[in-house]
Amino acid sequence: MSASVNPAAMSCPAPLEATDRVQLGHGSGGRLSAQLVARHFLPHFENPALAQLADASIVSVAVGEVAISTDSFVVQPIEFPGGNIGSLAVHGTLNDVAMMGARAICLTAGFVLEEGLSLAVLDRVIAEMARASREAGVPIVAGDTKVVERGKADGLYINTTGLGVVDPNFRPGPSRARAGDVVIVSGPIARHGMAIMAAREGMQFESAITSDSASLAPLVNLLRDISVDVHVLRDATRGGVASALNEIAVASGVGIEIDEGALPVPGDVRAACEMLGLDPLYVANEGVMVAFIPADQAEAALHALRTHPLGAEAAVIGRVLASHPRIVALRTALGGTRVIDVLPGDQLPRIC
Repeated sequence: MSASVNPAAMSCPAPLEATDRVQLGHGSGGRLSAQLVARHFLPHFENPALAQLADASIVSVAVGEVAISTDSFVVQPIEFPGGNIGSLAVHGTLNDVAMMGARAICLTAGFVLEEGLSLAVLDRVIAEMARASREAGVPIVAGDTKVVERGKADGLYINTTGLGVVDPNFRPGPSRARAGDVVIVSGPIARHGMAIMAAREGMQFESAITSDSASLAPLVNLLRDISVDVHVLRDATRGGVASALNEIAVASGVGIEIDEGALPVPGDVRAACEMLGLDPLYVANEGVMVAFIPADQAEAALHALRTHPLGAEAAVIGRVLASHPRIVALRTALGGTRVIDVLPGDQLPRIC
């Protein structure tokens, strides 16, 4: 005995194709997945390696050592003054490669999308990501997308991996700081963390605080070009300048002393930090690097950095000492000294 089937009662579990929102079907590996890639990702990220759409991309690299860095970005909110999670993902990974003195040659990008995410928001993120990649001259050559149910991903998470070629004649490293080095920061600190906090909490200040998110590779190249003996480079992201200095002090077994009066903190950022009870030394940056350079080369380094907009306010903020190894100390405006330790937690979560 056969049962009859009513075609009108049949329904397809796949979502409709005409939509302005991410749907679970976009992560199925089927037609909707292909459409998502073709309509939203490829127009922005187009390059010969990615166009292969194979299981892996083939890229040419110079013979020698390579630097590889990977990072996941969960910043909230996704969009903020000065950028969004897309540009942040590109800048963050490119900066990690640049801090090793390597020249980045390509990036990969993985996306975890939440069902219900506006495709207009996704397009803005992708466009910013493509712009940052294009300006840096580093293509995104491979990627992946996954879709999870509503409420599982805060809209969008991104993972990026960067590959760079190491310069054998330019090898900064976290353990190379030496007594007699000066400590240079490339620009004003604490802008990114405060921009995220203001956007997240809906806080209004007299002037809008924007993120400093940017690729630091041009500044690294300036130092490379003038043959400065750069001992250490570090981008001061989570935990800010304070955490970066502590990591270097421990890795190199040296003491570091910084001058409170020399710290370049913008007035609006300083006021916001004071209002919220935050120390700008611990607030994250996404376009500021810390450099350790022999004292007799400091002027040349500063002159080179200040020729670029990102380094226009570069400043010497301290020095490396043989005394009090593995400790970072701050010389205060009142003439006293206090230890700058690593925070046990994160005073500003979800900033990258």
